[in-house]
Amino acid sequence: MHQDIGDMGPVDYLIVEFPGSRMTGEGLPLLVDLVESGVIRILDLVFVHKGTDGSVDVLEIRDIGDDRADLAVFEGASSGLLDQSDLDDAGAALEPGNSAAVLVYENVWAAPLARALRRGGAELVASGRIPMDTLLASLDAAEAATPSG
Repeated sequence: MHQDIGDMGPVDYLIVEFPGSRMTGEGLPLLVDLVESGVIRILDLVFVHKGTDGSVDVLEIRDIGDDRADLAVFEGASSGLLDQSDLDDAGAALEPGNSAAVLVYENVWAAPLARALRRGGAELVASGRIPMDTLLASLDAAEAATPSG
């Protein structure tokens, strides 16, 4: 990752848990589409497994793909941002016996906006994500508070 950091869009991460370590690959074509259309750029993609003893092991991409989940397209997706302590932290979020994908990605779509804001002296002072259940509860509450008519 030799790109000037000032030219990049915001960088996010996801940890997606697969109960029972079952990876169907259903979302993979959508992830590839996001990359190919320039919406995101994958900086790191690592698969981990949490053992029943709490240990966290990295899974080799070539060893976890099957006929439903061809992960070879993601092999080598590593910027070096993630280290073992990051993977241990990710593992702490998992139930024993489950696996997860740890994905770090740049929001390429937002890079022009981010560059313009930085040139103007703006700084990001907060960021977050609203969990889906919280969003649904808020929408339900707003709908209940709106008079019918």
